[in-house]
Amino acid sequence: MAEDLTVTRGLVIPGSELRERFSRSSGPGGQHVNTTDSRVELSFDLANSPSVPEWLRTRMLDRLATRLVNGVLTIAASEQRAQLQNRAAARERLAALLRDAAAAPPPVRRVTKPSRGAKERRIAAKKRRGVTKRNRRASPDD
Repeated sequence: MAEDLTVTRGLVIPGSELRERFSRSSGPGGQHVNTTDSRVELSFDLANSPSVPEWLRTRMLDRLATRLVNGVLTIAASEQRAQLQNRAAARERLAALLRDAAAAPPPVRRVTKPSRGAKERRIAAKKRRGVTKRNRRASPDD
């Protein structure tokens, strides 16, 4: 049985809720890849998980909507030759994805407008620049 997956300090996914599938991997490894099931597909049923609180589940389902198939999040890893390394990579990617989805939303931006002093400084800088450019022009007397 797989060990628990720690997403954040407050959210730990029990190993019993994770499903692993193994298959033959393409890519580097020569004849080795033709004989071993090193590709890992790690699945987590987010929609029906009892370990995720309801308020957090709705936020995560919202943010991961494009990645879910019937409420199940699936990660595939096949970068390494060894199944054990691919399992670790898939678990780490799943944890990072869930961590990002569980993060609190950013604070709402308060709309502001430039101060009077900032407007005046901007206009003064534009005038100085205009004078500089005007002084570069060849005078009609030349």
